[in-house]
Amino acid sequence: MNIAAEVAKRLLQIKAIKLSPQDPFTWASGILSPIYCDNRIVLSHPEARNFVKEAFADCTRKFPAFDKIAGVATAGIPHGALLADVLDMPFIYVRDKAKAHGRQNQIEGELKQGERVLVIEDLISTGGSSLRAIDALVKGGAEVVGIAAIFTYGFDKAKVAFEKAGYQLETLSNYDILINEALKTNFIAETDVQLLKNWREKVNKGN
Repeated sequence: MNIAAEVAKRLLQIKAIKLSPQDPFTWASGILSPIYCDNRIVLSHPEARNFVKEAFADCTRKFPAFDKIAGVATAGIPHGALLADVLDMPFIYVRDKAKAHGRQNQIEGELKQGERVLVIEDLISTGGSSLRAIDALVKGGAEVVGIAAIFTYGFDKAKVAFEKAGYQLETLSNYDILINEALKTNFIAETDVQLLKNWREKVNKGN
């Protein structure tokens, strides 16, 4: 079984990923996009959720040994917790910023100095939020072995950012595989394929 293609197919089936080349979505950043990804929807579909969970478990074999799993707030938290349950491992999560009250934690859960941590995200776009979470973990005393996510748009900016930071990134599926699977399963027409490819190229060029 091609896991990446199967993940893409399931994300399309449950509408966690929607493709609309002719009538693009508007992202919060203002970018007009032919794709909208909300992997939180996976949580509402037990069959897809279990498949993604097991795919994550299989993906962890690509990383060096680790002691703990960290989810990135907010969408990476449930997937990280599900994975930790499958692997019977400790779990923590990382807020986008420290709380303004109480203990003012940015990292929730127990993190000991020198522990090796695998970071879990739902989606990689530019990679900025993931790398900020990694930075918080490192400042908290962790040794981060890498990051795994459900899906990536495959933007050059993210690839360069992770390579520059020196962290291994693995994703269960990606934009190129999604396009191929969407065409095979009639979610898009042949005429849409080039539009989808052109959009990413445009984003990569900063237009």
